[in-house]
Amino acid sequence: MAKSAYPTGVENHGGTLRIWFIYKGTRVRESLGVPDTSKNRKVAGELRASVCFAIKTGNFNYAAQFPDSPNLKKFGVENKEITVLELANKWLELKRMEISTNAMSRYSSITRNMVPRIGGDKLVSAVTQEDLLFIRKELLTGYHVLKTGQKTPVKGRSVRTVNNYMRTMSGMFNFAADSGYVKANPFSGISMLKRSRTEPDPLTREEFVRLINACTHQQLKNMWSLAVYTGVRHGELVSLAWEDIDLKAGTMMIRRNHTLTKEFTLPKTEAGTDRIINLIQPAIDVLKNQAEMTRLGKQYQVEVKLREYGRADVHPCTFVFNPQIVSRNGRAGHHYAVGSINQSWEAAMRRAGVRYRRAYQSRHTYACWSLAAGANPNFIAKQMGHTDAQMVYRVYGSWMAENNHDQVLILNQKLSEFAPSMPHAIGSDGY
Repeated sequence: MAKSAYPTGVENHGGTLRIWFIYKGTRVRESLGVPDTSKNRKVAGELRASVCFAIKTGNFNYAAQFPDSPNLKKFGVENKEITVLELANKWLELKRMEISTNAMSRYSSITRNMVPRIGGDKLVSAVTQEDLLFIRKELLTGYHVLKTGQKTPVKGRSVRTVNNYMRTMSGMFNFAADSGYVKANPFSGISMLKRSRTEPDPLTREEFVRLINACTHQQLKNMWSLAVYTGVRHGELVSLAWEDIDLKAGTMMIRRNHTLTKEFTLPKTEAGTDRIINLIQPAIDVLKNQAEMTRLGKQYQVEVKLREYGRADVHPCTFVFNPQIVSRNGRAGHHYAVGSINQSWEAAMRRAGVRYRRAYQSRHTYACWSLAAGANPNFIAKQMGHTDAQMVYRVYGSWMAENNHDQVLILNQKLSEFAPSMPHAIGSDGY
């Protein structure tokens, strides 16, 4: 076939057609992958003409016209279309370098739940705010709407969980917007659902005594007593080592935390890496009792993940609470896991006949008891690992207000001796 039979810019390449055109001063060729026929030549000529016109008028989108072209990288242009699943995988891989393994586990769990709901094969650019609002409704109400319109019952999530899901996915779509996959984050403008504030529900002193008496082993009595007397997080509690404790000085240093992913990390605190807890006498007495069981135990070299990606430190640890001394099957490790001590709390509550609370109320109990005793909120915040007292005021503010009468009694007791003497009014009888 004569070359003149081809429209300008159209040519045969290995039996199929391709076109060439000038883009940014360079001649480029794009294979169309269609057989060389008269009809296809005409269509190819029309395509080439439209491409040249779009380039001339400044409306040519190379990635949209030729999404699989090897020329895209040559001109610094990439096809930004990406599916929700591809976005999630890319985002999680990059996120891995800046968050802990425990946080990574949570992020991965949320994306596993949310990506199928949004649509893993759906293009990110096609996700709308309306889609996301319906997904939020489904998460809350406990049903899922199929494409046929049929509703299938599923377990409804709490407002706190739904907000966490939406917040995490919004972060992923922020990444998509910053990377050019979408013009704007479809989560923008979706506010967090309002949730009722969970009030602290501390144990009374009578309930505490019943709970401790219901523990089946002295070590468990000591563990939960120390949790209430210090307010430590449970991951910090199971990570305690005798190397962190100075009974003579009455201090306990919090240096590490054990996570649900079964690794040691630095403490979960914004107030610094380590914090020192000043022990009250009952806590010291508990530790002295526990020392008889574990102080002379085996020391282990424990790897502790640092906040910097890929770095770790080694801590020598003789664990304060060792499950091996209460184990009956000999398969226990040398320290407790957070999940296992929560089970011991629940079992003791059932035996004691105490109204159920989550194990985390041991921390609230410490804070409430300390406030009732007149302790400074700033001191309590430091003990518990908060940067300042704002968390104490936010969580325990209403509870603190209930103790205003006690505060007045304290002020009367402490300040009355500083009050100046006031003259008594003279009555009508001259006295």
